[in-house]
Amino acid sequence: METREKLLAGALRTLVEQGITKTSARAIAATAGVNQALVFYHFGSVDELLAEACRYGAEQRVARHRERLAAVGSLTELLAFGRTLHEEERAAGHVAFLGQLLAGAQAHPRLVPATAAGLDLWITEIERVLVRVLAGTPFAGLTDPAALARAVGASFVGLELYEGVDPEGAEAAFTALEQLGALMAAVEELNPVARKAVTYTLRRQSGRTRP
Repeated sequence: METREKLLAGALRTLVEQGITKTSARAIAATAGVNQALVFYHFGSVDELLAEACRYGAEQRVARHRERLAAVGSLTELLAFGRTLHEEERAAGHVAFLGQLLAGAQAHPRLVPATAAGLDLWITEIERVLVRVLAGTPFAGLTDPAALARAVGASFVGLELYEGVDPEGAEAAFTALEQLGALMAAVEELNPVARKAVTYTLRRQSGRTRP
């Protein structure tokens, strides 16, 4: 592993294990097993290293799950993937990392663009899935996939952090989302006449009824 990658990995690990307030050049260098001066040589500052580490970590995780996301064929499957991802991210310490980044961004403005960019990588992948699975359903054309993807992403982040203080509440929320997914799946399985009636009603309620 090159020095730059060692520092990026070291920054991620230090954030998870020690928190944003203790993530210094010395701490990162010690975790990475390199000289402290290399932090500034490669990145200029600790904030710049953390910003780059945020993007690096997000890119690695999204790439790891991209194939599984591409195989998602329904909203129910997307929700199931979300639960699995939730469990994997927490076990790997990525939820703690995200929490530290969100907290750190309040005091370190340079982290804001990088944190947002990291989240956008996930949102872009979710939007692709939503465009695909909503096509041909009564819900197509009634929702903005880009906005819905952000809502899904924000909900996921919120549940990830919320579970830390109320595990049972977070579990109940995941269950409710799965029930909603099952309801939407049931609508998709209606016969053509019933589907047309549902589509008309949904369009009327959203103000998009076509003559």
